[in-house]
Amino acid sequence: MKLVYNVKEKPPVSKWIIASFQQLLSILAATIAVPAIIKNGMSQSAALFGAGIGTLVYLLFTRFKSPVFLGSSFAFIGSMFAAFAGGVSMSVGYLGLILGALFAGLVYVIIAVIVKKFGVSWINKLMPAVVIGPTVAIIGLSLAVNAVGDAVTHNNDFHPIYDAVNSTYVMDLKAILGLICALVTLATVMACSVYGGKNLKLFPFVIGILAGYVLATIFTVIGLAAKVEAMVIIDFTKFNDMKWFPDFTFIKAFFNQPFDFGKSNFGTYLLTIAVAYVPVAFVVFAEHIADHKNLSTVIENELLEDPGLHRTLLGDGIGSIAGAFFGGCPNTTYGESVGCVAITGNASVYTIFLTALIAIAASFFAPFVTFLSTIPSCVMGGVCISLYGFIAVSGLKMIQKVDLNESNNLFVVSVILITGIGGMSLTFGKIKLTAVAVALVLGIVANLLLNLKSKKEAKAEKTEN
Repeated sequence: MKLVYNVKEKPPVSKWIIASFQQLLSILAATIAVPAIIKNGMSQSAALFGAGIGTLVYLLFTRFKSPVFLGSSFAFIGSMFAAFAGGVSMSVGYLGLILGALFAGLVYVIIAVIVKKFGVSWINKLMPAVVIGPTVAIIGLSLAVNAVGDAVTHNNDFHPIYDAVNSTYVMDLKAILGLICALVTLATVMACSVYGGKNLKLFPFVIGILAGYVLATIFTVIGLAAKVEAMVIIDFTKFNDMKWFPDFTFIKAFFNQPFDFGKSNFGTYLLTIAVAYVPVAFVVFAEHIADHKNLSTVIENELLEDPGLHRTLLGDGIGSIAGAFFGGCPNTTYGESVGCVAITGNASVYTIFLTALIAIAASFFAPFVTFLSTIPSCVMGGVCISLYGFIAVSGLKMIQKVDLNESNNLFVVSVILITGIGGMSLTFGKIKLTAVAVALVLGIVANLLLNLKSKKEAKAEKTEN
Protein backbone atom coordinates (compact mmCIF):
# COMPACT_ATOMS: atom_id res chain seq x y z
CA MET A 1 0.00 0.00 0.00
CA LYS A 2 1.34 3.44 -0.92
CA LEU A 3 1.99 5.62 2.11
CA VAL A 4 -0.17 8.71 2.50
CA TYR A 5 2.27 10.26 4.97
CA ASN A 6 5.93 9.23 5.13
CA VAL A 7 7.90 8.94 8.36
CA LYS A 8 9.02 12.58 8.48
CA GLU A 9 5.81 14.11 7.12
CA LYS A 10 3.44 15.91 9.49
CA PRO A 11 -0.31 15.58 8.77
CA PRO A 12 -2.58 18.64 9.03
CA VAL A 13 -3.52 19.35 12.67
CA SER A 14 -7.06 17.95 12.53
CA LYS A 15 -5.96 14.73 10.79
CA TRP A 16 -2.91 14.54 13.03
CA ILE A 17 -5.05 14.47 16.19
CA ILE A 18 -7.57 11.93 14.87
CA ALA A 19 -4.80 9.67 13.51
CA SER A 20 -3.03 9.75 16.89
CA PHE A 21 -6.25 8.86 18.69
CA GLN A 22 -6.67 6.00 16.22
CA GLN A 23 -3.20 4.69 17.05
CA LEU A 24 -4.12 4.83 20.72
CA LEU A 25 -7.26 2.79 20.07
CA SER A 26 -5.31 0.20 18.08
CA ILE A 27 -2.99 -0.56 21.00
CA LEU A 28 -5.42 0.15 23.80
CA ALA A 29 -6.94 -3.28 24.39
CA ALA A 30 -3.62 -5.05 24.85
CA THR A 31 -1.96 -2.26 26.84
CA ILE A 32 -4.61 -2.08 29.55
CA ALA A 33 -5.35 -5.81 29.43
CA VAL A 34 -2.00 -6.77 31.02
CA PRO A 35 -2.60 -5.00 34.37
CA ALA A 36 -6.18 -6.34 34.30
CA ILE A 37 -4.81 -9.89 33.99
CA ILE A 38 -2.12 -9.47 36.67
CA LYS A 39 -4.51 -7.69 39.07
CA ASN A 40 -2.86 -7.29 42.52
CA GLY A 41 -4.04 -3.67 42.46
CA MET A 42 -2.22 -2.80 39.24
CA SER A 43 -3.42 0.37 37.55
CA GLN A 44 -4.58 0.49 33.93
CA SER A 45 -4.11 4.25 33.81
CA ALA A 46 -0.53 3.88 35.07
CA ALA A 47 0.12 1.27 32.39
CA LEU A 48 -1.16 3.76 29.80
CA PHE A 49 1.14 6.44 31.24
CA GLY A 50 4.08 4.04 31.18
CA ALA A 51 3.37 3.11 27.56
CA GLY A 52 3.42 6.79 26.60
CA ILE A 53 6.69 7.42 28.43
CA GLY A 54 8.25 4.27 26.99
CA THR A 55 7.28 5.31 23.47
CA LEU A 56 8.84 8.76 23.92
CA VAL A 57 12.08 7.12 25.11
CA TYR A 58 12.00 4.80 22.08
CA LEU A 59 11.49 7.71 19.67
CA LEU A 60 14.43 9.58 21.17
CA PHE A 61 16.79 6.61 20.87
CA THR A 62 15.70 5.89 17.30
CA ARG A 63 16.04 9.56 16.28
CA PHE A 64 12.35 9.70 15.37
CA LYS A 65 12.87 7.35 12.41
CA SER A 66 10.76 4.39 13.51
CA PRO A 67 6.97 4.98 13.67
CA VAL A 68 5.79 2.38 16.17
CA PHE A 69 4.13 2.56 19.59
CA LEU A 70 5.33 0.63 22.65
CA GLY A 71 2.77 -0.96 24.96
CA SER A 72 2.47 -3.51 27.77
CA SER A 73 4.11 -6.79 26.80
CA PHE A 74 2.09 -9.99 27.16
CA ALA A 75 5.32 -12.01 27.04
CA PHE A 76 6.22 -10.89 30.58
CA ILE A 77 2.91 -11.82 32.22
CA GLY A 78 4.35 -15.01 33.71
CA SER A 79 7.41 -13.09 34.88
CA MET A 80 5.23 -10.48 36.57
CA PHE A 81 3.29 -13.16 38.42
CA ALA A 82 6.63 -14.59 39.58
CA ALA A 83 7.71 -11.16 40.80
CA PHE A 84 4.61 -10.86 42.95
CA ALA A 85 4.86 -14.43 44.25
CA GLY A 86 8.56 -14.24 45.00
CA GLY A 87 9.00 -18.00 44.88
CA VAL A 88 11.10 -18.01 48.08
CA SER A 89 8.43 -17.64 50.79
CA MET A 90 8.48 -13.87 50.38
CA SER A 91 7.15 -11.17 48.09
CA VAL A 92 8.30 -7.64 47.30
CA GLY A 93 5.49 -7.09 44.80
CA TYR A 94 5.85 -3.82 42.93
CA LEU A 95 9.57 -3.53 43.64
CA GLY A 96 9.93 -6.90 41.94
CA LEU A 97 8.26 -5.52 38.82
CA ILE A 98 10.80 -2.69 38.63
CA LEU A 99 13.76 -4.99 39.29
CA GLY A 100 12.51 -7.44 36.66
CA ALA A 101 12.23 -4.70 34.06
CA LEU A 102 15.80 -3.63 34.87
CA PHE A 103 17.03 -7.18 34.25
CA ALA A 104 15.12 -7.41 30.96
CA GLY A 105 16.32 -3.98 29.85
CA LEU A 106 19.90 -4.96 30.64
CA VAL A 107 19.60 -7.85 28.16
CA TYR A 108 18.62 -5.37 25.45
CA VAL A 109 21.50 -3.07 26.34
CA ILE A 110 24.04 -5.91 26.16
CA ILE A 111 22.71 -7.09 22.79
CA ALA A 112 22.74 -3.48 21.55
CA VAL A 113 26.43 -3.16 22.47
CA ILE A 114 27.22 -6.39 20.61
CA VAL A 115 25.27 -5.21 17.55
CA LYS A 116 27.04 -1.84 17.64
CA LYS A 117 30.42 -3.57 17.63
CA PHE A 118 29.76 -6.38 15.13
CA GLY A 119 26.92 -4.94 12.99
CA VAL A 120 23.70 -6.65 11.88
CA SER A 121 24.97 -8.83 9.05
CA TRP A 122 25.09 -11.84 11.38
CA ILE A 123 21.42 -11.33 12.21
CA ASN A 124 20.48 -11.18 8.53
CA LYS A 125 22.36 -14.44 7.99
CA LEU A 126 20.83 -16.03 11.07
CA MET A 127 17.30 -14.85 10.27
CA PRO A 128 16.90 -14.38 6.48
CA ALA A 129 13.52 -13.86 4.80
CA VAL A 130 12.83 -17.62 4.75
CA VAL A 131 12.96 -17.56 8.59
CA ILE A 132 11.69 -14.11 9.54
CA GLY A 133 8.78 -14.10 7.03
CA PRO A 134 6.85 -17.08 8.41
CA THR A 135 7.75 -15.96 11.95
CA VAL A 136 6.03 -12.61 11.38
CA ALA A 137 3.07 -14.53 9.96
CA ILE A 138 2.97 -16.64 13.12
CA ILE A 139 2.80 -13.51 15.30
CA GLY A 140 -0.44 -12.59 13.55
CA LEU A 141 -1.80 -16.13 13.34
CA SER A 142 -1.04 -16.88 16.99
CA LEU A 143 -3.33 -13.99 17.93
CA ALA A 144 -6.18 -15.27 15.78
CA VAL A 145 -7.80 -17.15 18.68
CA ASN A 146 -7.74 -13.96 20.77
CA ALA A 147 -9.44 -11.95 18.02
CA VAL A 148 -12.15 -14.57 17.45
CA GLY A 149 -12.69 -15.07 21.18
CA ASP A 150 -13.05 -11.32 21.71
CA ALA A 151 -15.50 -11.10 18.81
CA VAL A 152 -18.07 -13.12 20.75
CA THR A 153 -17.24 -11.59 24.14
CA HIS A 154 -18.88 -8.53 25.71
CA ASN A 155 -16.21 -7.66 28.24
CA ASN A 156 -13.40 -9.27 30.22
CA ASP A 157 -15.91 -10.68 32.71
CA PHE A 158 -17.90 -12.65 30.14
CA HIS A 159 -16.60 -15.47 27.99
CA PRO A 160 -18.83 -17.74 25.88
CA ILE A 161 -18.82 -21.45 26.50
CA TYR A 162 -16.18 -23.13 24.35
CA ASP A 163 -16.75 -26.72 23.26
CA ALA A 164 -13.21 -28.07 23.05
CA VAL A 165 -14.35 -31.44 21.63
CA ASN A 166 -16.00 -29.88 18.59
CA SER A 167 -13.75 -26.78 18.55
CA THR A 168 -16.66 -24.38 18.52
CA TYR A 169 -18.34 -21.73 20.66
CA VAL A 170 -21.78 -22.42 22.11
CA MET A 171 -23.59 -19.33 20.86
CA ASP A 172 -26.22 -17.91 23.19
CA LEU A 173 -27.89 -14.50 22.79
CA LYS A 174 -24.97 -12.71 24.42
CA ALA A 175 -22.44 -14.25 22.07
CA ILE A 176 -24.63 -13.64 19.02
CA LEU A 177 -25.07 -9.94 19.82
CA GLY A 178 -21.35 -9.63 20.49
CA LEU A 179 -20.59 -11.22 17.14
CA ILE A 180 -22.97 -8.82 15.40
CA CYS A 181 -21.14 -5.84 16.94
CA ALA A 182 -17.79 -7.34 15.91
CA LEU A 183 -18.90 -7.91 12.32
CA VAL A 184 -20.37 -4.40 12.03
CA THR A 185 -17.07 -2.99 13.31
CA LEU A 186 -15.05 -5.12 10.88
CA ALA A 187 -17.32 -4.29 7.94
CA THR A 188 -17.02 -0.57 8.68
CA VAL A 189 -13.23 -0.78 8.86
CA MET A 190 -13.07 -2.64 5.54
CA ALA A 191 -15.54 -0.33 3.80
CA CYS A 192 -13.63 2.78 4.90
CA SER A 193 -10.28 1.29 3.86
CA VAL A 194 -11.44 0.03 0.44
CA TYR A 195 -14.23 2.35 -0.67
CA GLY A 196 -13.63 5.44 1.41
CA GLY A 197 -12.01 8.65 0.23
CA LYS A 198 -8.61 9.84 1.41
CA ASN A 199 -9.91 10.98 4.80
CA LEU A 200 -11.90 7.81 5.52
CA LYS A 201 -8.94 5.63 4.56
CA LEU A 202 -6.83 7.42 7.17
CA PHE A 203 -9.24 6.71 10.04
CA PRO A 204 -10.92 3.33 9.43
CA PHE A 205 -10.38 2.08 13.00
CA VAL A 206 -11.80 5.16 14.69
CA ILE A 207 -14.90 5.02 12.49
CA GLY A 208 -15.21 1.25 12.88
CA ILE A 209 -14.94 1.36 16.68
CA LEU A 210 -17.47 4.21 16.87
CA ALA A 211 -19.90 2.24 14.69
CA GLY A 212 -19.51 -0.87 16.86
CA TYR A 213 -19.77 1.16 20.09
CA VAL A 214 -22.98 2.90 18.94
CA LEU A 215 -24.59 -0.44 18.07
CA ALA A 216 -23.45 -1.92 21.40
CA THR A 217 -24.92 1.10 23.20
CA ILE A 218 -28.27 0.59 21.45
CA PHE A 219 -28.33 -3.07 22.50
CA THR A 220 -27.38 -2.08 26.06
CA VAL A 221 -30.08 0.60 26.37
CA ILE A 222 -32.72 -1.85 25.12
CA GLY A 223 -31.42 -4.52 27.48
CA LEU A 224 -31.52 -2.21 30.51
CA ALA A 225 -35.02 -0.97 29.62
CA ALA A 226 -36.40 -4.45 28.98
CA LYS A 227 -34.34 -5.98 31.81
CA VAL A 228 -32.74 -8.48 29.43
CA GLU A 229 -29.27 -9.05 30.90
CA ALA A 230 -27.98 -10.77 27.75
CA MET A 231 -28.38 -7.52 25.77
CA VAL A 232 -26.30 -5.44 28.20
CA ILE A 233 -23.06 -5.36 26.24
CA ILE A 234 -21.41 -2.25 27.72
CA ASP A 235 -20.67 -2.05 31.44
CA PHE A 236 -21.37 1.59 32.28
CA THR A 237 -21.02 0.88 36.02
CA LYS A 238 -17.26 1.29 35.56
CA PHE A 239 -17.83 5.04 35.79
CA ASN A 240 -18.88 4.57 39.42
CA ASP A 241 -15.37 3.65 40.59
CA MET A 242 -13.17 6.01 38.58
CA LYS A 243 -9.65 6.70 39.90
CA TRP A 244 -8.53 10.22 39.16
CA PHE A 245 -4.80 9.63 39.65
CA PRO A 246 -2.69 6.77 38.24
CA ASP A 247 -1.32 4.34 40.83
CA PHE A 248 2.32 4.55 39.75
CA THR A 249 4.36 1.43 40.41
CA PHE A 250 7.34 3.23 41.95
CA ILE A 251 5.06 4.94 44.50
CA LYS A 252 3.60 1.61 45.59
CA ALA A 253 7.04 0.01 45.58
CA PHE A 254 8.86 2.54 47.73
CA PHE A 255 6.12 4.15 49.83
CA ASN A 256 3.04 1.96 50.09
CA GLN A 257 4.92 -1.35 50.18
CA PRO A 258 8.25 -0.88 52.00
CA PHE A 259 10.71 -3.76 51.88
CA ASP A 260 13.48 -4.76 54.30
CA PHE A 261 16.60 -5.15 52.14
CA GLY A 262 18.35 -6.77 55.07
CA LYS A 263 16.41 -9.98 54.69
CA SER A 264 18.77 -12.91 54.20
CA ASN A 265 16.87 -14.33 51.24
CA PHE A 266 16.86 -11.12 49.16
CA GLY A 267 19.74 -12.43 47.03
CA THR A 268 17.75 -15.56 46.28
CA TYR A 269 14.80 -13.40 45.33
CA LEU A 270 16.96 -11.37 42.92
CA LEU A 271 18.03 -14.61 41.27
CA THR A 272 14.38 -15.69 41.02
CA ILE A 273 13.47 -12.40 39.34
CA ALA A 274 16.43 -12.65 36.94
CA VAL A 275 15.47 -16.21 35.94
CA ALA A 276 11.87 -15.10 35.41
CA TYR A 277 12.66 -12.05 33.26
CA VAL A 278 15.97 -12.56 31.41
CA PRO A 279 15.00 -15.59 29.24
CA VAL A 280 11.76 -13.86 28.26
CA ALA A 281 13.77 -10.80 27.20
CA PHE A 282 15.56 -12.98 24.61
CA VAL A 283 12.17 -14.17 23.35
CA VAL A 284 10.93 -10.58 23.02
CA PHE A 285 14.20 -9.74 21.23
CA ALA A 286 13.23 -12.19 18.49
CA GLU A 287 9.81 -10.55 18.22
CA HIS A 288 11.55 -7.15 18.18
CA ILE A 289 13.46 -8.22 15.08
CA ALA A 290 10.30 -9.53 13.42
CA ASP A 291 8.30 -6.36 14.15
CA HIS A 292 11.02 -4.09 12.79
CA LYS A 293 11.53 -6.23 9.70
CA ASN A 294 7.80 -6.02 9.10
CA LEU A 295 7.71 -2.26 9.65
CA SER A 296 10.73 -1.85 7.38
CA THR A 297 8.81 -3.35 4.48
CA VAL A 298 5.89 -1.00 5.15
CA ILE A 299 7.94 2.22 5.20
CA GLU A 300 10.46 0.91 2.62
CA ASN A 301 13.46 1.64 4.83
CA GLU A 302 15.58 -0.99 6.58
CA LEU A 303 15.29 0.04 10.23
CA LEU A 304 17.97 -2.43 11.32
CA GLU A 305 20.40 -0.32 9.30
CA ASP A 306 18.89 3.16 9.78
CA PRO A 307 18.62 4.18 12.61
CA GLY A 308 20.23 0.82 13.39
CA LEU A 309 19.30 -2.24 15.43
CA HIS A 310 21.41 -1.05 18.36
CA ARG A 311 19.25 2.09 18.59
CA THR A 312 15.92 0.26 18.28
CA LEU A 313 17.08 -2.19 20.96
CA LEU A 314 18.16 0.58 23.32
CA GLY A 315 14.90 2.41 22.70
CA ASP A 316 12.86 -0.73 23.35
CA GLY A 317 14.93 -1.79 26.38
CA ILE A 318 15.19 1.58 28.14
CA GLY A 319 11.60 2.37 27.16
CA SER A 320 10.55 -0.92 28.74
CA ILE A 321 12.31 0.00 31.99
CA ALA A 322 10.67 3.43 32.01
CA GLY A 323 7.26 1.91 31.34
CA ALA A 324 7.63 -0.57 34.20
CA PHE A 325 8.88 2.14 36.56
CA PHE A 326 5.58 4.00 36.14
CA GLY A 327 3.11 1.29 35.19
CA GLY A 328 4.70 -1.99 36.23
CA CYS A 329 4.47 -3.52 32.75
CA PRO A 330 7.60 -3.91 30.58
CA ASN A 331 6.86 -2.50 27.13
CA THR A 332 7.45 -3.84 23.66
CA THR A 333 6.82 -2.73 20.08
CA TYR A 334 3.27 -3.54 19.05
CA GLY A 335 2.26 -5.44 15.93
CA GLU A 336 -1.12 -3.71 16.21
CA SER A 337 0.66 -0.38 15.80
CA VAL A 338 2.54 -1.65 12.74
CA GLY A 339 -0.73 -2.94 11.30
CA CYS A 340 -2.39 0.43 11.86
CA VAL A 341 0.48 2.18 10.04
CA ALA A 342 0.27 -0.22 7.12
CA ILE A 343 -3.50 -0.26 6.67
CA THR A 344 -3.97 3.51 6.99
CA GLY A 345 -0.80 4.42 5.06
CA ASN A 346 0.12 6.89 7.79
CA ALA A 347 3.74 6.28 8.79
CA SER A 348 4.25 9.76 10.25
CA VAL A 349 6.40 9.60 13.36
CA TYR A 350 4.63 12.80 14.45
CA THR A 351 1.48 10.70 14.84
CA ILE A 352 3.28 8.25 17.14
CA PHE A 353 4.74 11.15 19.12
CA LEU A 354 1.33 12.74 19.67
CA THR A 355 -0.17 9.34 20.51
CA ALA A 356 2.37 9.02 23.33
CA LEU A 357 1.47 12.47 24.65
CA ILE A 358 -2.25 11.68 24.48
CA ALA A 359 -1.67 8.42 26.37
CA ILE A 360 0.20 10.29 29.11
CA ALA A 361 -2.41 13.06 29.37
CA ALA A 362 -5.33 10.62 29.19
CA SER A 363 -3.99 8.59 32.12
CA PHE A 364 -4.80 11.56 34.40
CA PHE A 365 -8.30 12.04 33.00
CA ALA A 366 -10.41 9.35 34.64
CA PRO A 367 -13.54 9.71 32.48
CA PHE A 368 -11.49 9.21 29.30
CA VAL A 369 -9.63 6.17 30.62
CA THR A 370 -12.90 4.74 31.91
CA PHE A 371 -14.61 5.36 28.58
CA LEU A 372 -11.82 3.51 26.80
CA SER A 373 -12.19 0.61 29.21
CA THR A 374 -15.92 0.40 28.44
CA ILE A 375 -15.28 -0.34 24.77
CA PRO A 376 -16.55 -3.94 24.68
CA SER A 377 -14.24 -6.76 23.73
CA CYS A 378 -16.46 -7.70 20.80
CA VAL A 379 -15.90 -4.29 19.19
CA MET A 380 -12.12 -4.54 19.64
CA GLY A 381 -12.32 -8.12 18.37
CA GLY A 382 -13.74 -6.86 15.09
CA VAL A 383 -10.83 -4.44 14.76
CA CYS A 384 -8.26 -7.07 15.72
CA ILE A 385 -9.44 -9.51 13.07
CA SER A 386 -8.15 -7.06 10.46
CA LEU A 387 -5.06 -5.98 12.42
CA TYR A 388 -3.84 -9.49 13.25
CA GLY A 389 -4.70 -10.69 9.77
CA PHE A 390 -2.62 -7.94 8.24
CA ILE A 391 0.37 -8.91 10.40
CA ALA A 392 0.06 -12.50 9.16
CA VAL A 393 -0.22 -11.43 5.51
CA SER A 394 2.78 -9.10 5.90
CA GLY A 395 4.87 -12.06 6.98
CA LEU A 396 3.71 -14.14 4.03
CA LYS A 397 4.61 -11.29 1.68
CA MET A 398 8.20 -11.47 2.95
CA ILE A 399 8.60 -14.98 1.55
CA GLN A 400 7.21 -14.16 -1.89
CA LYS A 401 10.72 -13.92 -3.29
CA VAL A 402 11.87 -17.09 -1.53
CA ASP A 403 12.14 -20.06 -3.87
CA LEU A 404 9.85 -22.62 -2.24
CA ASN A 405 10.68 -25.11 -4.97
CA GLU A 406 13.93 -25.63 -3.08
CA SER A 407 13.40 -28.33 -0.46
CA ASN A 408 15.54 -26.62 2.16
CA ASN A 409 13.40 -23.45 2.02
CA LEU A 410 10.18 -25.44 1.96
CA PHE A 411 11.10 -27.38 5.10
CA VAL A 412 12.15 -24.25 7.01
CA VAL A 413 8.88 -22.46 6.28
CA SER A 414 6.88 -25.63 7.04
CA VAL A 415 8.56 -26.15 10.41
CA ILE A 416 7.92 -22.56 11.51
CA LEU A 417 4.30 -22.44 10.37
CA ILE A 418 3.25 -25.80 11.80
CA THR A 419 4.98 -25.47 15.19
CA GLY A 420 3.82 -21.86 15.52
CA ILE A 421 0.20 -22.44 14.50
CA GLY A 422 0.15 -25.66 16.52
CA GLY A 423 1.11 -23.66 19.61
CA MET A 424 4.30 -25.52 20.53
CA SER A 425 5.16 -23.52 23.65
CA LEU A 426 7.60 -24.95 26.19
CA THR A 427 7.81 -24.37 29.93
CA PHE A 428 10.91 -24.95 32.06
CA GLY A 429 10.05 -24.19 35.67
CA LYS A 430 8.99 -20.54 35.66
CA ILE A 431 10.45 -19.93 32.21
CA LYS A 432 8.03 -20.16 29.31
CA LEU A 433 8.98 -20.02 25.65
CA THR A 434 6.04 -18.83 23.57
CA ALA A 435 5.00 -20.63 20.41
CA VAL A 436 6.46 -17.76 18.37
CA ALA A 437 9.83 -18.11 20.10
CA VAL A 438 9.90 -21.91 19.72
CA ALA A 439 8.95 -21.67 16.04
CA LEU A 440 11.66 -19.08 15.42
CA VAL A 441 14.37 -21.11 17.17
CA LEU A 442 13.41 -24.28 15.29
CA GLY A 443 13.33 -22.31 12.03
CA ILE A 444 16.82 -20.92 12.64
CA VAL A 445 18.22 -24.36 13.48
CA ALA A 446 16.51 -25.98 10.48
CA ASN A 447 17.78 -23.26 8.14
CA LEU A 448 21.35 -23.64 9.38
CA LEU A 449 21.31 -27.42 9.14
CA LEU A 450 19.63 -27.59 5.74
CA ASN A 451 22.03 -25.09 4.21
CA LEU A 452 25.21 -26.88 5.33
CA LYS A 453 25.14 -28.98 2.18
CA SER A 454 24.83 -26.03 -0.18
CA LYS A 455 27.70 -24.26 1.57
CA LYS A 456 29.88 -27.32 1.27
CA GLU A 457 29.02 -27.67 -2.44
CA ALA A 458 29.80 -24.00 -3.03
CA LYS A 459 33.15 -24.42 -1.28
CA ALA A 460 33.93 -27.55 -3.34
CA GLU A 461 33.13 -25.76 -6.59
CA LYS A 462 35.37 -22.87 -5.57
CA THR A 463 38.20 -25.30 -4.80
CA GLU A 464 37.83 -27.03 -8.18
CA ASN A 465 37.92 -23.71 -10.05
